[in-house]
Amino acid sequence: MAACCIATSSALALRQTRAVNTSAQGRQPDAADRPAPAPDATLTAATLRRALIAGARRVIAARDGLNRINVFPVADGDTGNNLAFTLGSVLNGALSRRSRHIGELLRRIGDDAIDGARGNSGAILAQFLHGVAEHARAQPSLDARTLAAAVRHGANSARGALAQPVEGTILSVIDSFADAMEDAATQLRDDPRGGFTRALAQARSALARTPQQMVLLQKAGVVDAGAQGFVDLLEGIAEFVEGGPRALRVRAHVAAANDLDVHDHDAHPAHDAVDPERRWCTECLLIVDGASGRTIEREPLRAALEAIGADSMVLAGGGTRMRVHAHVGAPQQLFDACAGFATVEGMKADDMLLQSRSPDRADRVAVITDSAVDLPVAIAERHGVHVVPVRVNLDGRDYLDKIGLATGEFYRRMAASRQLPRTSQPPPGDFRRYFDFLAAHHPDVVYVGLSRAISGTLQSAEHAATRGDAAKIRVFDTVNVAGGQGLLTWRAAELADDGADAEAILRELERLRPLTLTWAMARDISHAVRGGRIPAWAEPAVRFTGLTPVAKVNTDGKLGVAGGLFAKAKAPEAFAAYVARRARKSLGSASRLRAIVGHCDAAADGERLLAALRARLDLAEAHLVETGPAIGAHAGRGTLVASLQPAPA
Repeated sequence: MAACCIATSSALALRQTRAVNTSAQGRQPDAADRPAPAPDATLTAATLRRALIAGARRVIAARDGLNRINVFPVADGDTGNNLAFTLGSVLNGALSRRSRHIGELLRRIGDDAIDGARGNSGAILAQFLHGVAEHARAQPSLDARTLAAAVRHGANSARGALAQPVEGTILSVIDSFADAMEDAATQLRDDPRGGFTRALAQARSALARTPQQMVLLQKAGVVDAGAQGFVDLLEGIAEFVEGGPRALRVRAHVAAANDLDVHDHDAHPAHDAVDPERRWCTECLLIVDGASGRTIEREPLRAALEAIGADSMVLAGGGTRMRVHAHVGAPQQLFDACAGFATVEGMKADDMLLQSRSPDRADRVAVITDSAVDLPVAIAERHGVHVVPVRVNLDGRDYLDKIGLATGEFYRRMAASRQLPRTSQPPPGDFRRYFDFLAAHHPDVVYVGLSRAISGTLQSAEHAATRGDAAKIRVFDTVNVAGGQGLLTWRAAELADDGADAEAILRELERLRPLTLTWAMARDISHAVRGGRIPAWAEPAVRFTGLTPVAKVNTDGKLGVAGGLFAKAKAPEAFAAYVARRARKSLGSASRLRAIVGHCDAAADGERLLAALRARLDLAEAHLVETGPAIGAHAGRGTLVASLQPAPA
């Protein structure tokens, strides 16, 4: 794509040279003697930058259409978002500032694309841009031949990033574009505009052929979404060539210039197109310090990922920075394999099985939460609840809560570690990725989040919402955590499945928020004290009195010490009695309730607590879950959490 932009920009860079005085006597030459003006067919950094801005904006504007036709390699409806995110990283980075020369601009573009690449097509596009930069990074400007050679190098680099290249995809269209650019460089040396026009026409033809090259596309009645995105990029560049700066002002969603009739079909394959054994679309960025002399070896890395069964693999980048994309069954296996080659950053893992069901639920509000929630897996899957993972740091390594690091494994490692685990909120980019995807497939999105008073997670979501489709994204502060957050998320998802709109869901959550109560009993509060969740004076007081402390999530969303129990062996039963008394007082003795009981590596105690609550309260529904690292890192092993809420009528 960079190549495309380059070619287009060259056309804009044509300048007429002035005739020189060839007469020794200062005589002006006759018209017959005067040489014809020679075009300067070099491409400058300023022109390339403007052309790429127009092309990137074109793709971003067309992303919803690309999402709808996304069927390969998996019909998860996010190709448009992935390409938009990838090019958005370039827009906000290299294209947001001037560069001294074309080589510097291309190097920045290549690095930003690798750092921001998302999804299969995004990673391939990033590798193409990186390859163009590799070939041309030493050039102050580009002529037609150098440009064509850079485009060819980028095309070869993109193909080499895949373990198993497939025809009928973005690769085929990039190759066709590169072929046409090479032909034009030899046949139309002095007409870069004509060369780009020919190359764009050939790319369009290659796009139209993609259904003939892949049965999956033919059955769905669509062209390849990644290939369409590449042509959209070229179309945006062409628009800049024809319209100049006017093309840079395009903001609204526009139809692709080569929009085909097949785009009107909204046919996605069945969910079984997603391999349940490799349901996680997993990515990370690998970085090594260039001064160390180390490099990332592509083939050994590829072999290591093949050994864990990775599929749809794309390794985009060079020796010091590489974006890894693959479909796997266990994301942490991929991250661990990559850690043997470089420092792992920018981890993400998306559940393609859940994403592929979004078109089936397109008429309902999408509900999303974060991994601090205690929500039974069966309920989350039944209602299609999406979960943004919190980050957990253990022994110097970062993990994705409940995705990269299973809850049971977290507690085992925590028990053996000499360091306290730490947690951090998801960055706004994680929320933005989820919000963009869901907003593209649903009328509205409701995020049911962890208490603002406990974590910065809610603020991260709010920041992401303001940068996305803010009119469709609602952020709700549960003023709760764990099971309390889970009960509110559960109710929101139920209402969404019943067809309630976002306003109705938020009204019900507002009503239930003060009626959703959460208590925690910790046999060891040292983790909570060291993490600042419980005041320091509480730890010696607990040791001195022999109390088992009880904490409560208060109305301001903060966790505070509420009392204590003189019980050790029968602490779960004593905790149940404590909770039941206070629940009857706050919610009424006649209320039927829902309950979620969480345990931190204490399943037997959790079962006893749940049984004791059933004996004391009228529970319409109750579930036992293992509380995840986002809470367990601060509460400590052995902690029990009880959350109650009035059941729906």
